[in-house]
Amino acid sequence: MPSSILSRSLIGLALCGALAAATVAQVHAAAPFAAAQAPGWYRIAVGRYEVTALLDGTHPFPAHDVLTRGPASLDTTDPGLTDRLLAASYLKAPVEGSINAFLVNTGKKLILIDSGAGALYGADGGHLLGNLRAAGYTPEQVDEVLLTHLHADHVGGVALGTAAAFPNALVRVNRRDAVYWLSSTERAQAPAFLRGMFDGAQASLKPYLDTGRFKPFDREGQLEEGIAAAPSPGHTPGHTTYLVESDGERLRVWGDTVHVAAVQFADPGVTVKYDSDAGEAAEHRRALFADMAQRGDCVAAAHVAFPGLGHVRQGPDGYRWVPVNYVSREGAPHVCGRG
Repeated sequence: MPSSILSRSLIGLALCGALAAATVAQVHAAAPFAAAQAPGWYRIAVGRYEVTALLDGTHPFPAHDVLTRGPASLDTTDPGLTDRLLAASYLKAPVEGSINAFLVNTGKKLILIDSGAGALYGADGGHLLGNLRAAGYTPEQVDEVLLTHLHADHVGGVALGTAAAFPNALVRVNRRDAVYWLSSTERAQAPAFLRGMFDGAQASLKPYLDTGRFKPFDREGQLEEGIAAAPSPGHTPGHTTYLVESDGERLRVWGDTVHVAAVQFADPGVTVKYDSDAGEAAEHRRALFADMAQRGDCVAAAHVAFPGLGHVRQGPDGYRWVPVNYVSREGAPHVCGRG
């Protein structure tokens, strides 16, 4: 082969190789960033029951503006101390906080504990229904919704616009919370920053009030087989935790006992300005921490990082949160065992 032809062939091959490499590089470089997260649900066993944690979304929590100290004070927490506690967990304010709810399948009923914010937190919330479906259920299958209290990020998800998000469900909450948050008199007397909470609760519950499917309860103790109510007022007048128990295994669903885990496990005396009675809220938090640490029961927390399932461990300086071990292998025990 003449050298000129050979040279042209080699040049052609080199150009083809370069073009192919450039094409591959361009294809790889063109991959878009994937900002979205996977659907938020995680399932564990509590005895014979299945409990599915459902994420409604995450929301920036303005720790410096909301965390308070002292039973009768709305003064903000010393920013330096807050920052140091957050930094110990590699966080800084505002803290991105989870909005978690928990679906209990007893084998006879589907009972949802809390419902997320729905539309009341804008784009930050409202993902619970999609995650419920991703977990294998439909809103129509839910038999009851038990609310820990009637703040927006717990009650907002029961409504879908002006309709009921759970068309076949009863909605239940402690009567003290119902009387307070559905009262126009209490709304008028409340601090301005709380009045939107009244409006959100009343609008969210209206589809159930109109159809006789809002049923407050007065008693503590068993509400359904394996599910008991335990009043823990302070954050709101009727704030309630729920105990899920089956075959000797226990899960405490504790609502707004904790808002900022990095701060309040270290110092249970830190409260929030939304507390109806900050001193009472702090007292119940300390008691729950001590009880959970002593018993080793599993905890389901509304505002601890999703899935919000874990244990409380007492340490030399306050308490710490021990999250459940994540399990995805089929057949592996998805249990929230004792510590």
